Amino acid sequence: MAPTAENGTLVEDLPRVDIKPLLARLWPLGHPEPVSPTQIAEAISHFFTNQISDVQAGSLLMCLHFTGLDRQAEVLAKTAECMLKSAAKIDQPALRAAIEGRRRKEGGYRGGLVDIVGTGGDSHNTFNISTTSSILASSLLLVAKHGNRASTSKSGSADLINCMQPQPPQMTRIRPDTITELYSKTNYGFLFAPVFHPGMLHVAPIRRQLPWRTIFNLVGPLANPTDLRDPAAGAAVDPLLEARMIGVARKDLGPVFAHALQLARAQKALVVCGDEELDEISCAGNTLCWRIRPSDDTANNSNSSSSGGGETTVLEHFLLHPRDFGLPTHTLAEVSGGKEPQENAGILRRILDGEVPEDDPILHFVLINTAALFVVSGICDADTSDLGHGDDGVVIKERGPGGGRWKEGVRRARWAIRSGEAARQWASFVEVTNGFTE
Repeated sequence: MAPTAENGTLVEDLPRVDIKPLLARLWPLGHPEPVSPTQIAEAISHFFTNQISDVQAGSLLMCLHFTGLDRQAEVLAKTAECMLKSAAKIDQPALRAAIEGRRRKEGGYRGGLVDIVGTGGDSHNTFNISTTSSILASSLLLVAKHGNRASTSKSGSADLINCMQPQPPQMTRIRPDTITELYSKTNYGFLFAPVFHPGMLHVAPIRRQLPWRTIFNLVGPLANPTDLRDPAAGAAVDPLLEARMIGVARKDLGPVFAHALQLARAQKALVVCGDEELDEISCAGNTLCWRIRPSDDTANNSNSSSSGGGETTVLEHFLLHPRDFGLPTHTLAEVSGGKEPQENAGILRRILDGEVPEDDPILHFVLINTAALFVVSGICDADTSDLGHGDDGVVIKERGPGGGRWKEGVRRARWAIRSGEAARQWASFVEVTNGFTE
C-alpha cells in the first residue's frame, strides 16, 4: 500500500513544494535573511511525503553538509521532531498499557523503554556492540532498539539479527499494529527503521547518490519511533522512551547531541565518543561522555551544570576509562575484525550462551557498554539486589566519574549472561515475532 500523509491523502497525489528561495538563502553564506532551524526542518519534512524534487532535495542536503548546519543542535532537534511526526503512528495508550503490565521499577529506573544506538561512520568496523548490549540489557530493562541495515560498515544491527541462529526474528513484522503485543510478552523489541519511518523510502535513492554522510545519519539515532510525545497524555506522564545512550563518531558532536537531546526534553541520556573517534565507550582508553539526568538526582556529583534545554535536567561532562568498570584495556585491533554479519551473529550467539571466556576482549567491550546503559537507566542506583537465579545480592555501591556505579553495571551485565536471562529474553523475542503474520 502506498504511503499516505497524516490527512490520508496518497503521497503520490500531494503537490510539489518549491524550496528554491530557501536554497538561495542557505548558500553562499552571509545572506541577510538566514534560514532558521524550523524552516530547515519544515523543508525536510516534505522529503517524507515525496513533495521535493530529487535535485532540490540533494541540493539541500549538500548545502547543510557544507555549511555545517546539519551539525547544529537546533537543526537536529527540529528535524528529528519532524521525522517523528511523519513516522508510522503507534497507539501510544495501548503501548503504555502493555509497558505498565511489564514495568519493573528498581533504583531510579521507572520501568520505561530504553535505547542504545550509534551514529556510525567511525571507520573502525568493531563488533556490533550496541546491538549486543541492547540484548543483554533486556534482562532487566524494557528495550526499544532502533536500528537499520549497514550504511557505512559491514554489519549493521538489522544485518546482524537477521543472521541469528537457530532461527532469526522477523523484524519486519514488528509494526505499529503488533508492537503492543510484542511488549506484552517480552522485554526486547527491535524497531526496524524502514518499517517505522516509511517516508525515508523517498530519501534513500538521493542519499545513495551523494558521496557524504547526510543529516539523516545523525538524526536517525534521535528519532526512536517510541519517542513521539502524545499531547493527550499530558506533560506529567512519563515519556515511553525513558533513557537512551547514543554513540557519536566525532568528539565535536558530543555537546551537539547532548544539547539536541535537551531540546527534545530528554530526562536520561548518555552521549559517548571514544577517544579514537569511536561511537561506543572505548575498551582501549578514555571515552568522552555527556550525561543528562534529572536535576533532583542526588546520586551524582554536584558539580554539574544547568541544562539549557529545560529546568528539570542537568548536564555533566566527564571521562570514562575501562578501569572505572573494573576491567582492563584492549586495543581496538582486538575487537575490530570487520567481520561479516554471519560471523558477528555467531559471536553474539556464543555470548548469550555463556560460551565466551570471561576475559575475552569483545566480551569486555560489550560489558562496559551494557553497564553504561544500566547506569543511565537508573537501575544501578538501587541499594539492594534481588535479580533472581545466580544473583548474590551484593550491590557494588562505589561511584565513579559522573557519579555512576559503573562496576555495578558490569556486575548486572555479567549476571544477564550467567543467569541465562538475556538468552531467555532473546528467545522470547524470536518466538513472538515469528508468531506475527506478515
